[in-house]
Order: sequence, then structure tokens, then C-alpha cells
Amino acid sequence: MFDPKTNKFPYPNQTDKHYLVIKKEKKIVFDKDYPYVDKTKSFRFRQSLVRIVLFCVVFLFARIRLGLKIRGKENLKTYKDVIKKGVISVSNHVHMFDYIAIMLAIKPMRPYVLSWKYNITGPSGKLVRLVGGIPIPEDNVSATISYYKSLVNLLDSGGWLHVYAEGSMWEYYQPIRPFKRGASYLACKCDKPILPLAFSYRKPGFIRRKIFGQIACFTLNIGTPQYKDDSLPVANQEQELLERVHDEVCKLAGIKPEENIYPKIFNNTQRIDYYTTEYGKNYKGSW
Repeated sequence: MFDPKTNKFPYPNQTDKHYLVIKKEKKIVFDKDYPYVDKTKSFRFRQSLVRIVLFCVVFLFARIRLGLKIRGKENLKTYKDVIKKGVISVSNHVHMFDYIAIMLAIKPMRPYVLSWKYNITGPSGKLVRLVGGIPIPEDNVSATISYYKSLVNLLDSGGWLHVYAEGSMWEYYQPIRPFKRGASYLACKCDKPILPLAFSYRKPGFIRRKIFGQIACFTLNIGTPQYKDDSLPVANQEQELLERVHDEVCKLAGIKPEENIYPKIFNNTQRIDYYTTEYGKNYKGSW
């Protein structure tokens, strides 16, 4: 398994933090009245127009730009009856276009994705919304309740919700960072499965490396749905599901779960500099 091991990006000290800077913001209030899942006819019409562009132009561009390969698509067919009843997918977040890759892999299904609120208030906010972006409100109890109800309704109506459980994008980062509990909480409360996905890397060819400066090519690996374990006490189901999904994402990414350098569950976890430390130099994992 190819590991880019790049030091190009300023990965933050805390594993869920962002390093992108949004320079221009729109004043949007994410309160209890915000349409987290907008089902109005006008919005759905605009979404359909965007999807035409996605199918005709963007998907092809993303496939070429990422050097994208998709593995495990047969799982979407095998479990289609489960998926159409509502599903939560989880993956590592390693490129600005990786959500487009997911949309490409699962078409014609229309996913939604939980999004950092500054992606919505930033310059590309309208586009992010039209491809399914749902902002995560902060420091507002009534907004959080409205947001949660919207997610429950989406899943109960057979929707697809994608969650970047690591909490932020770290481009070309190989280890799987700790997961936050949102996806497993929703899965257990709504009795829906989590579908693990993972991006792994391939070494780019000479032209991509030398002419286009591409760090790595991407493979999107699709796993099988994971369900809460009803044999466990209810209080333990969420954590067990989250840990199991983290293991599955590691394996799909080509990493043995017991050799991944991070814990499975986020707890203000700090970055490990495995690229520069003796740990990283001596690492014997499967990448």
C-alpha cells in the first residue's frame, strides 16, 4: 500500500481540527428555522440542474484529477434493499474532491453530507448545499434539536447521509484518525446501518508526478453495512459500533486496525508525527 508521507500540509495538533482558512464569509444564521434538509421544489430543481453538470462534466474531471479507482461496488448491489431504507456512510477525509468521488461511486443515489459550517458560509456555500451539504450548528441547543430532527427524517425516508467521522479534512494523510460519535449515535437511535468507506493511495505515474505534481492517486474502497449489536446492553451498542466501523475503515484503507497509530474514538486526541518521529521511521504497518 502506497503512503504519500507528505509534509506539504499543516496538519493541526488536534486530530479533528481544520487547517483551511475561509477568507470571505456570508452571514447565515444556523438556527432552529434553518432548512438543514431543504425539500422545497425550487431547491430540488436547482439540485437536479447541478446533478446534470455533475454527470456530464464534474464526475469525469474528478476521476481524472484523482486518478480514481473504485473497489467494492458490488456491495452496493448486494445490500441495495438495506441501503434504500436509509444508510449512513463513513470515510476518511483526505481530499477536497473526495465527496465527489463518493457521489460518483454511488450514483444514481443522492447523498447528503454533514459539513463544517464554514463550508456553507464560505464562497462555495451555495454549491456545497446543492450537492447535499448540511451545516452542523454550534452552541445553539434549539438549532441542534432542529438539525437532529432533519437528519432523523432524512434517514427514515430512505436517505443516504455521509459523515466524515474524523471531523475535518487532512489531505493525503494515511493513518485513520479517531472517530467522533455522531454517526454511531444516529445509527443506533434510527436503527440504520453504517456503510464503511475508505480512500487509499496509489503511487502516481511519471507524468502525474513530474508534470502535474500529483502526490498520489486515489482508490475508493466500499465495505459492507455494519449494524448495532442488539445482543449488547443498549448503553454499550453505540461505542461498540463506532469501534467496529473504525476497524473496517482501517482495513479498507489497507491498515491493520491493531497497527493504526490512533485510538478509535476521539477524546481531544493529539496528532502523532509519525512522518518524522522514530515511530514513523520504524513503522512496519501494511502500507
